[in-house]
Amino acid sequence: MDHFIIDAHAHLWLKQDTVVNGKPIRPLPNGRCDFMGEERQMLPPFMIDGRNTAEVFLSNMDYAQVAGAVIVQEFIDGQQNEYLAEVARKYPDRFFVNGMCEFREPGFLEEGIGLLDAGFKGLAIPGHRLPLEGEGRMWLNSPEMIALFKEMERRGAILSITLADGDTQVGEMKEVIQECPDLKVAIGHFGMVTVDGWMEQIKLAHAKNVMVESGGITWLFNSEFYPFPSAVKAIKEAADEVGMDKLMWGSDYPRTITAITYRMSYDFITKSPLLTADEKNAFLGDNAKAFYGFGELPVLPYVKNMSE
Repeated sequence: MDHFIIDAHAHLWLKQDTVVNGKPIRPLPNGRCDFMGEERQMLPPFMIDGRNTAEVFLSNMDYAQVAGAVIVQEFIDGQQNEYLAEVARKYPDRFFVNGMCEFREPGFLEEGIGLLDAGFKGLAIPGHRLPLEGEGRMWLNSPEMIALFKEMERRGAILSITLADGDTQVGEMKEVIQECPDLKVAIGHFGMVTVDGWMEQIKLAHAKNVMVESGGITWLFNSEFYPFPSAVKAIKEAADEVGMDKLMWGSDYPRTITAITYRMSYDFITKSPLLTADEKNAFLGDNAKAFYGFGELPVLPYVKNMSE
């Protein structure tokens, strides 16, 4: 590997034990999960205890030669602030860790400020899982949200956010960006690239401090499967719109490696003839290093497989 790689969208948890939309999410043996009443393979089957720890991820990262990773949070995993604060203390050179508030109901401003005070350098919002209908809708441009975003902007904290399909929340995000022009924002899931209207999310990156990361892109193109040629074409299309310097690779580890290996979640990029070497380096590492402020990264040698 002649260049470093950074994963801009990954998850860690000690235990999934939560309720979303009134339905439970609980770990089962052998990497499976009771996911809202349906049994799912949440983790690879060798992760038998349901724990998705930093140490296991670091082993995957070292093997795949991924130098650093950004840890986001999701409501379906349950809040992991306490564990992730520990991860950040133990592995400050490998992980950029985001905190998460209970954003699904009012009253999160104090909690968010508390997380920033505790040392979190960013906050993650699973915007696609916020209440989106009726009187209980949570608006990204509500006064409480704007107050938190302004405080994040003042402190130089980063907002990692995934949005609902298409342009559902794009108008709200445009107002957030206008109100907080110096807030650094990472739009996740590559704008839900397989859904109509995805480019409207990508276009948010025309703003100076907004980036887009590709967490979950292999999941979104799973029906096509490796080497995901349509995913590469979508990355090219997004780069034509906002520039390759606005795009970052993300894996959505560990859920995506139930179908592919961790290395496969990026090497379809390295092997593609459609991207130049400079474009690959920017997408896979340079952009994320600059945006998240990673320092010196480890040099990870390639270890030959027994099967080679």
